[in-house]
Amino acid sequence: MIGSLDVIVLDCADPRALARFHAELIGGEIVGFDEDWAEVAPPSAGHRPLLAFQRVDGYRAPEWPGQLVPQQMHLDVKVDDLDAGEEAVLAIGATATGSGTPTFRVYLDPAGHPFCLIAPTD
Repeated sequence: MIGSLDVIVLDCADPRALARFHAELIGGEIVGFDEDWAEVAPPSAGHRPLLAFQRVDGYRAPEWPGQLVPQQMHLDVKVDDLDAGEEAVLAIGATATGSGTPTFRVYLDPAGHPFCLIAPTD
């Protein structure tokens, strides 16, 4: 195991509004928000994985069942060490994007889906 599923992130136009909807849907609680990001903790023990909602300028809703505008989400995987995590995901076929900060890095899975490795914050 390289890391643990920490956050499922959905793109949207209004993170706070979508967080309110999903908190009501699953019985969760909004545990953080700002203009560009909101988080909902599930009612389960440990409160992970979080559901998070990130603002995307020019957001276009996915089409269903069509795929003209595909589904838009990514996984955040918590690792103890970003460098070791990077080495491990590259070894199993991920591609580094070069995007990130000191607390997260963005990769692509073998089919091109983005995911992030994130450093522990607690």
